[in-house]
Amino acid sequence: MPAPLRNHLFSPPNNLFFFNLFLSINSLLFSTCHSIDAQGQALLTWKNSLNISTNALKSWNSADKSPCNWFGIHCNSKGDVTELSLKAVALQGPLPSNFQQLKFLNILILSSTNLTGTIPKEFGDYLELVLIDISDNSITGEIPVELCMLNKLKTLSLNSNLLKGIIPSDIGDLSNLKSLTLYDNQLDGEIPRSIGKLSNLEIFRAGGNQNLKGELPLEIGNCTNLVIVGLAETSISGRLPSSIGMLKRLQTLAIYTSLLSGPIPEEIGNCSDLQNIFLYQNSISGSIPVLVGKLKRLQSLLLWQNSMVGTIPYELGSCSDVTVIDLSENLLTGSIPTSFGSLLKLEELQLSVNQLSGTIPTEISNCTALNHLEVDNNEISGEIPVQIGKLKSLTLFFAWQNNLTGSIPESLSECENLQALDLSYNSLSGPVPQQIFELKNLTKLLLIFNELSGFIPPNIGNCTNLYRLRLSKNRLGGTIPSEIGNLKILNFLDMSNNHFMGGIPPSISECENLEFLDLHSNLLTSPVPDTLPKSLQFVDISDNRLTGSLAPGIGSLTELTKLNLGKNQLSGRIPAEILSCSKLQLLDLGNNRLSGDIPKELGQLPSLEISLNLSCNQLTGEIPTEFSSLDKLGIIDLSHNKLSGKLDILKSLQNLVTLNVSFNEFSGELPNTPFFRKLPLNDLAGNQDLYISGGVKTPADSMGPREHAKSMMKFAMSILVSISVVLVLLAVYIITRTHLVHSGSTEVDNWEMTFYQKTDFSIDDIVRNLTSANVIGTGSSGVVYRVTVPNGENLAVKKMWSSEESGAFSSEIRTLGSIRHKNIVRLLGWGSNQNMKLLFYDYLPNGSLSSLLHAAGKGGAEWETKYDVVLGVAHALAYLHHDCVPPIMHGDVKSMNVLLGPRMEAYLGDFGLARLINNDICTDISKQNQRPQLAGSYGYMAPEHASMQHITEKSDVYSFGVVLLEVLTGRHPLDPTLPGGAHLVQWVRDHLHSKGNPVDVLDSKLRGRADPQMHEMLQTLAVSFLCVSIRADDRPIMKDVVAMLEEIRHVDPIRSDTDSLKGDLSAPPKSFPTKNVISQGSTSCSFAFTDDSICSNEDNKSTGKTCNNLHWKIELSNSSKALAADSGRAKRTLAMPFGPFYTTRLQPKFPQIPHHSPPQRWRSCTATAATTQRDFPKSPIIHRRSGGAHCTAIVAATQCSSDVVECSAVYTVDSYDVPFTPGLVEADFWQIVRSLESK
Repeated sequence: MPAPLRNHLFSPPNNLFFFNLFLSINSLLFSTCHSIDAQGQALLTWKNSLNISTNALKSWNSADKSPCNWFGIHCNSKGDVTELSLKAVALQGPLPSNFQQLKFLNILILSSTNLTGTIPKEFGDYLELVLIDISDNSITGEIPVELCMLNKLKTLSLNSNLLKGIIPSDIGDLSNLKSLTLYDNQLDGEIPRSIGKLSNLEIFRAGGNQNLKGELPLEIGNCTNLVIVGLAETSISGRLPSSIGMLKRLQTLAIYTSLLSGPIPEEIGNCSDLQNIFLYQNSISGSIPVLVGKLKRLQSLLLWQNSMVGTIPYELGSCSDVTVIDLSENLLTGSIPTSFGSLLKLEELQLSVNQLSGTIPTEISNCTALNHLEVDNNEISGEIPVQIGKLKSLTLFFAWQNNLTGSIPESLSECENLQALDLSYNSLSGPVPQQIFELKNLTKLLLIFNELSGFIPPNIGNCTNLYRLRLSKNRLGGTIPSEIGNLKILNFLDMSNNHFMGGIPPSISECENLEFLDLHSNLLTSPVPDTLPKSLQFVDISDNRLTGSLAPGIGSLTELTKLNLGKNQLSGRIPAEILSCSKLQLLDLGNNRLSGDIPKELGQLPSLEISLNLSCNQLTGEIPTEFSSLDKLGIIDLSHNKLSGKLDILKSLQNLVTLNVSFNEFSGELPNTPFFRKLPLNDLAGNQDLYISGGVKTPADSMGPREHAKSMMKFAMSILVSISVVLVLLAVYIITRTHLVHSGSTEVDNWEMTFYQKTDFSIDDIVRNLTSANVIGTGSSGVVYRVTVPNGENLAVKKMWSSEESGAFSSEIRTLGSIRHKNIVRLLGWGSNQNMKLLFYDYLPNGSLSSLLHAAGKGGAEWETKYDVVLGVAHALAYLHHDCVPPIMHGDVKSMNVLLGPRMEAYLGDFGLARLINNDICTDISKQNQRPQLAGSYGYMAPEHASMQHITEKSDVYSFGVVLLEVLTGRHPLDPTLPGGAHLVQWVRDHLHSKGNPVDVLDSKLRGRADPQMHEMLQTLAVSFLCVSIRADDRPIMKDVVAMLEEIRHVDPIRSDTDSLKGDLSAPPKSFPTKNVISQGSTSCSFAFTDDSICSNEDNKSTGKTCNNLHWKIELSNSSKALAADSGRAKRTLAMPFGPFYTTRLQPKFPQIPHHSPPQRWRSCTATAATTQRDFPKSPIIHRRSGGAHCTAIVAATQCSSDVVECSAVYTVDSYDVPFTPGLVEADFWQIVRSLESK
């Protein structure tokens, strides 16, 4: 600084100026730092502890003197902070613990703000608080007892967090409390009796806490102001207390999907304001109280899936406001009350799966608001009342699996909104009413297994929305009308097992969405149409009288996977254009009059992997060389033709399981491969010039009588000579062997070896390790060793018992050598000499399921592990029974034969007793009268073993059921501790027959688990009881068992992030979302529910505003190959007015009290019922159920025999490998038990 300037600035007058300037700046700085009051400082301190990613709290500025103008802050006239309200703001941090300066704070709302940590004990210091809402966050820890010191508190909302521990018993000290919401946490313990001290309490919701247990305390009756009680999806057990009758203001009682038992108290009739009773999915017994008829304001009565008995009270007809009654899946008897005709507001009546008898009352026609009527799976008889036509709002009518007689009333055609009609499995007769096909909204018509006759009228073409039509197993005749071509969206057409005549109308090619066509077992004539719908995936027109040639147009079916035209009168050549069917897996042209050469194009179909049947035709020429490329093919039947040449072309087919070339003109030496060496001579017979290695010809059964006699004489002589030679050689061998032994020789016999995998060991490496120290187990066919080969790899080597070597050894290598599945033990190869037969497997380190269950210290495996193991075994058996052609029966399913891999995955082993099923030729002669070979293991064998009845794959199903019971109970089937030496199956059956708690039969190590796991175990117990049915015909097939087990794991209650129906205060919604179905192109349908409303009016949709009466968002993804089965029980599923049509439980989605924020995350579930995008309707009917997204399809009882009393969720539509995925949701345990007892 220049000296003159410095002197000027620091002269005495200017010194005074700078001092004053300093004081001013200092004063300004001081006032800026300290102008905010203590309340603001406390708020800013909390703000600084947060990780705020938005500008939501930008207005919280230290420069302000007071926080009263800050976002989310409200003050009184004196400047005291009285309310902190931040909703749906991403704060991300802890709750405030330093608000002692906010002495007048009475409202604290921090819902949906991503807060974490625990509830500070300091909350107990905020004595003026009237309302606390910290819901929908990620708050952990326990509810601090200090909260119970807030005597002025009226609302406490802690729901939708991660809170654990008990509900404090001091909660009763909150004498002014009106609303207590604790739902969707992880609370446990019991509801404290002190809750009875809360005389002002109006809302109590603690559902979704799966470990909340004990009984509803008797003291709840003291809370006389209660309006809502919500305890759904908990472990609340015991009886409803009679004191519930003291709750005169109660409007909603929601304790569903819990463990309630005992009867509903008669006192419930005193709850005069009661509107909604949700007590479904419990174990409630007794009868429906007659006094329920006093509830004049009742709107919804949902008692399904309990154990209720007795009749439906006539007095229910007095509940004039009721809109939904669901009493299905109980043990109800008697008839449907005629008083129901007085329920003019009734929209849904669901009485399925009971023991109801009598007739459908004509008075039901007075219920003009009725849209869903479900009375299926009962014992209802008589005729369908003509008056049903008065139900103009009816969209769904299910009455299948009853004893209905008479004709289908024409008046049904007056139900102009009808979308789904299922009357299958009755004794209905007469024609299908012509007027039915005038229903423009009809999407699904199922009339399977009746006695219907007459013709299909031409006006079927008017039913243009028809998606699924099943008329099989009736007596329908006449021709198939050409107007069927008008059904543009028809997807599934089954008219099999009738008396249809004439030709297949060419117009069927206009059904452009048709994927499944089944016309087998009719009297159809004429050629196959030149063109068929290009969308077809499955075609079965077998067992008819079709003539003419197979048109080249067959090549246009590029989506076709299975084509069965067998047992007809087709002639001409097989068209080369079949090469264009690039997805074809099964082709059956057997039992026709086809001629010419086999087209080489058949050998160029890469997907042909299940079966190729060209038997019983007039084919000539040689097998095309291209057949060597069919390396996936499992079965080939070329028998009964005029084919010639050699069979060397087939020797490279590694996956071939069955080959029949009998009765042709093949010649030359049979390929010298393991497969051909094991091939039965019957499958080679009738080829005079075909011989086995060494010059021995195969049997030629087509010789004349004289030549045949000479041949037999020569054959007998050769046998005698051979026996003599063998005896001589045997004597020489014994003498030589004895000499070698006495001389100490170590010479090893020659070994025949076959390997299916690349290996790096010799037979010497194996044999030297077959010592007693290496034994790891024994089975029905041999002893198993653990062998370590030089490269360090461990193998499991089975040494066959000498008495079994010819049968079990051949069975095991024939079976395991030709199949591949992730849950079947892998056979690496085999070795054999005159003294020993060995099988080489992958070594599985975790032993067997038996050791897991019964070995000391191993019984405590988690349920998830055990579930995965049994599901893996089910997959393996389903593969053997349904995917192998011909099917394979294991024969010895038991826990010892279930091996466990490194990650505890299941592998089914020991196929020494396995055998093929239905290995028939074109004559189709049944082998049902064969006496079975007694095989299997005691304790696991099906009853038909003992009675020497025909043994089928259903015997495997029984054994699998025993394994399921073994896993669930922890007991061996022949456990000596069982009372009276009972078998495990009988012990469980006796326990349940006496109405014992099914939980009591579970392994003690499995009890007390979380509620979803207990539900899974009980549902698995129900599946096991289906499997161990005494009659083989009553057991499900393994494919259905897999579906049931998979669905059990899929149906855990999944709630939305919002209200979740834990008991609330509203009637069911009157409208449903529209135009919000979005295809996402995946393989299932999923539903996600949020608070982002799908509004019911276009104005709100266009503006994006939130509706008050609806809180759903629905997204559907789809697959064209996922079609729901049809004659299924319509429970807890998706309702759509198109093909796969199911209804759900109508459950109200109540407005939140109050709830203003969108969710922080999605929760969704998948469903097996899905369709293609073209099938999505404009107005889907979506019913919310169970507070969550239970959207899995049901498959039930479509193959049940007539003497089964209750067929609850048992069977799929048919046994075809059709492109749909069956499923099961929550099998009704007691219904299944009762159906078994009825036998």
